[in-house]
Amino acid sequence: MLLIYTHKITPRINYIFKHFFGRILKIPVTFTTKVNEFVAHNGPKITYSKSPLGGEFFIRSHDLLFEQGINDIDIKIYKWDDVPCFFPTKDSSMIPFDIFAASFYLISRYEEYLPHVQDVHERFAAGESLAFKNGFLEKPVVDIWAFKFLELLKIKFPNYNYIKRDFKLISTINVDMAYIYKHKGVVRTTGGFLKDLLNLKFVNFRNRLLTILNFREDPYDTFSTLLKIKGENKVQTIFFFLIGDYTTFDKNISSSNINFKSLIKSVADYAQVGLLPSYFTFKNGEKLKKEKLKLEYIVNRPVICSRQHYLRLSLPDTYQNLLDIDLKEDYTMGYEKAAGFRASTCTPFYFYDLDFEILTPLKIFPFAFMDTTLKQYMQLSNEDCLAKILALKNEVQKVNGTFISIFHNDTLCEEEYWTGWTAIYKATVI
Repeated sequence: MLLIYTHKITPRINYIFKHFFGRILKIPVTFTTKVNEFVAHNGPKITYSKSPLGGEFFIRSHDLLFEQGINDIDIKIYKWDDVPCFFPTKDSSMIPFDIFAASFYLISRYEEYLPHVQDVHERFAAGESLAFKNGFLEKPVVDIWAFKFLELLKIKFPNYNYIKRDFKLISTINVDMAYIYKHKGVVRTTGGFLKDLLNLKFVNFRNRLLTILNFREDPYDTFSTLLKIKGENKVQTIFFFLIGDYTTFDKNISSSNINFKSLIKSVADYAQVGLLPSYFTFKNGEKLKKEKLKLEYIVNRPVICSRQHYLRLSLPDTYQNLLDIDLKEDYTMGYEKAAGFRASTCTPFYFYDLDFEILTPLKIFPFAFMDTTLKQYMQLSNEDCLAKILALKNEVQKVNGTFISIFHNDTLCEEEYWTGWTAIYKATVI
């Protein structure tokens, strides 16, 4: 047990210390504001305040963890050895910055509550973030800080029994469109044929016809392949199904289609199934609730996890909506147009609601990259895509974190644009 002395115990302090030590470093912590109790403690202990009590392990505190509400904070980036950091401290501190305030700023997504320019989908863009602007988006700096801090703790308290956490890998599959040709109904199928003819896409016309007549498999029906890879590699896999009504942005087949229901049920027999809330649930809690109930009815079990379609995340509203319908886990924390760690961590964390200054039961699982980010937005070759994936994975492995990827079922179709991506997927999850 690590004892923390601070002049005031706040919800923010309680939250970030328990995440930093408990979830990242596997060190349980307790707090005290009593000097006598702190001095009498014989085990490992840290002072987090404006000045040290004596010669103990001391971190000089920034004001952030003792405040309430949102304030515009001027942040300048410094270096702790070769790692970016901010909120610098004075010489009396054991490290040159307030590691806990900086971690809270990044993990709480404090900057996303401040005024910012939204993209066309009303999202906080990667380019607006402190991490992107200062070149550390592709590094889980909070975890890196924690492990550097751990080395100092081991020097100061060599007899403490430190527990090592294990690296984890979670493969997540977005099912925006289960099939490209099949089960789309008469109107959409006829429209597809006409569109192929008008655009002189005769190969598409032929493939569509052969697929509908069951002379070939639908290219997007890669679910057996994904489940086979899951079984062979014993990798935790979650399939997020889009079951919302058809819109400009939501183009999956109807959730009332018996073949689609059968697909979801069959996948749910072998892997975890989550909800991909449709585009317009972004500001519509009732629509979100209906989609969750619809998926639960199909799989006949509670649905506990979700990821917003188009990664439409607006803090704190999106997470408050998820809490309202008893979702337990969210996998939206990341960017569409840039790879890396949106919250600067590769450790799942609980959502801290800055509006109400409370810890919530919603657990956030930050992902490292999405397939379309690398291929479409970053326009990398297959070789460079794999190199980027392995580099991100290596960053997570170095701190024994949780590496989460996003692929789509159509990524493994091995046709034209996605040729070679089955091998990339396999290399990602081994």
